[in-house]
Amino acid sequence: MIKRDIEKQISQFFKTEKKQALMITGARQVGKTYTIRQFAKEHFEHVIEINFIEQPQAIQLFENARSSEDILLRLSVLTDIPLINGKTLIFFDEVQECKEIVTAIKFLVDEGSYRYILSGSLLGVELKDIRSVPVGYMTIYEMFPLNFFEFCGANRVAASVLEKLKECFEKQMPIDELIHKKMLDLFHLYLIVGGMPAAVDVYLKTNNLKEVLRVQQGIVQLYKKDIAKYDPNEKLYLEDIFNLIPSELNGKNKRFILKNLNENFKFSRYEHSFIWLKEAGVALPTFCVQEPQVPLLLSKSTNLFKLFLSDIGLLASIYADGLQIKILNKEKEINFGSIYENAVAQELRARGFDLYYFNSKKQGELDFIIEYQGSPLPIEVKSGKTYARHRALNHVLENEQYAMKQAIVFCNENIQTKGKLMYCPIYLAGFLEKQILVEDYIYTLDLSMLQ
Repeated sequence: MIKRDIEKQISQFFKTEKKQALMITGARQVGKTYTIRQFAKEHFEHVIEINFIEQPQAIQLFENARSSEDILLRLSVLTDIPLINGKTLIFFDEVQECKEIVTAIKFLVDEGSYRYILSGSLLGVELKDIRSVPVGYMTIYEMFPLNFFEFCGANRVAASVLEKLKECFEKQMPIDELIHKKMLDLFHLYLIVGGMPAAVDVYLKTNNLKEVLRVQQGIVQLYKKDIAKYDPNEKLYLEDIFNLIPSELNGKNKRFILKNLNENFKFSRYEHSFIWLKEAGVALPTFCVQEPQVPLLLSKSTNLFKLFLSDIGLLASIYADGLQIKILNKEKEINFGSIYENAVAQELRARGFDLYYFNSKKQGELDFIIEYQGSPLPIEVKSGKTYARHRALNHVLENEQYAMKQAIVFCNENIQTKGKLMYCPIYLAGFLEKQILVEDYIYTLDLSMLQ
């Protein structure tokens, strides 16, 4: 069984949030339904699952329903699983097919007899304002493909090894050389298999990369079917953009050159296409910032960006032409740069970071810059032996105006530090985690002189 990090979040949610429903969003095939079923089986005596695609008649539950009691009465007709106060979990799946659920969940939660969990794909497309509705009644978690450490767990890498790697990362000390080399080998396998659970599962069962490729190509075709379904009349150029991602990443600066779509390009005409791919969880846009200073959002440029795929394995499958064997053999003619950058983008996004890069005519281009522990953290990704050459990074670190505290170069080498600069193995990118305020932060302003 493939263990997912989000399982702990789901478990913690149901322990602490007694008067809310939970929504799990994410791209197709990232494992939402399977993960929820496993959680439900382990934590609830009774589970009612309603899939709005497989059971279209269930949509009528929410049509013209007068109250939560009315909905629950209708629900009891659809299932013979008992509805027992405090012991029954109701799981609504594929909720993009039933938009009324967003309004109804407020009343069901208020009624208070049962717990609720919802899931679906393309929710960012179908329910564009779902993150603001219903306030106070539903928490939303986004699920991603397996990150590299989840992939390690699926391949039975001992938890003690990962703990030691984390210690080395935090203390900036070298990793045992034998472990380092083996982890690099596993990372290169991850570049091929990626994090889609179906692809990982077939690899674990067969070790056959041809079978992995077959599964991945099936998922890509599923994405294209979604694109065709949602773009019959709008002419959003979704498939054109999707198909261009691999070649654009393989370009010199990896930036998405929009004139490759149309010589008469106007960004406003294509903007909704990029938004669709992002909201569907298919692509990861990484926007250029004009200044590497926090908050990065203030200097974000919306029409300058790189576009990564949400799963590194899907990217490798699109390149195809024997790329899998070439990656395993570490053949020099491969442009590992674009593949490595996509892997880092995927890890950073899964850890909660908004993705940015910095580009300046005077100082050069940084592959990524994120807000980390309250400060800007510049990141370079190097796939070859010239990992110590990073002109743009040097310029940014030397600029007193930016006052950078540290910088990271992710590469194939072991951990070493030089001043503010840390050279770090590419497979450790997932140890950069976004800080979340978990405790109450109480601040009282003394206004006595004004009273």
